[in-house]
Amino acid sequence: MSEGTSEDKRDISILIVEDHEFTRLGLKLSLEQIAGLKMVGEAADGAEGLKKVLELKPEVVLMDIEMPNMDGIEATKHIREQAPDVRVIMLTSHKSDQTIFAALSAGANGYCLKNISAQQLSTVIKMVADGAVWLDPGIANRVLSAYSLPDIQPAVVTKAPPKAPKTNISLSPRETEVLRLVADGLSNQKIAERLGLGLETVKTHMRHIMEKLAVSDRTEAAVKAMKQGIV
Repeated sequence: MSEGTSEDKRDISILIVEDHEFTRLGLKLSLEQIAGLKMVGEAADGAEGLKKVLELKPEVVLMDIEMPNMDGIEATKHIREQAPDVRVIMLTSHKSDQTIFAALSAGANGYCLKNISAQQLSTVIKMVADGAVWLDPGIANRVLSAYSLPDIQPAVVTKAPPKAPKTNISLSPRETEVLRLVADGLSNQKIAERLGLGLETVKTHMRHIMEKLAVSDRTEAAVKAMKQGIV
């Protein structure tokens, strides 16, 4: 099997959606210096971001949350509906439980805080573009600690909710193993390497996992698994 081929050399196309011009420019200039990344556009609010996603078809969107006209969470919902192959990374200073779970519920594939370095952000972009789910370490701990929530309904969570009932979802030992690695942020390729499986086998496991969990993507699978104590 060949390694380091054209798949590694392709440039990942990125759209930046951020209402602060200075931040937008800083992101663009920083990421343009990193090999393998290509800035294809920018937008100043969620509505413009959605329009440019449909026009430019970027692989990854860096999405702020608090913006005029349409916020990042609403824009992410529309992107997931209208361009499901586009990966969305929330890049924000917001770290409240309500915001975190609203973003994940909307279908975000990653959640980064704005104090992340450009080099680390580029690593996250490449991981997410490759199919991984990435959460800021502090955010990941918050998600894990909230696994007992009965559903992702952050807008109505004002105090500690009751424990969720035990899940009756039945995953095979291998599916549980794959799902645990998804929750750890590994891509399908990395999971295949870790478990000594073929990539298509991992994809088949993921398809069965998502069917059993009644979710539509890896992010939802990871969040639901952690919330229900499956992994």
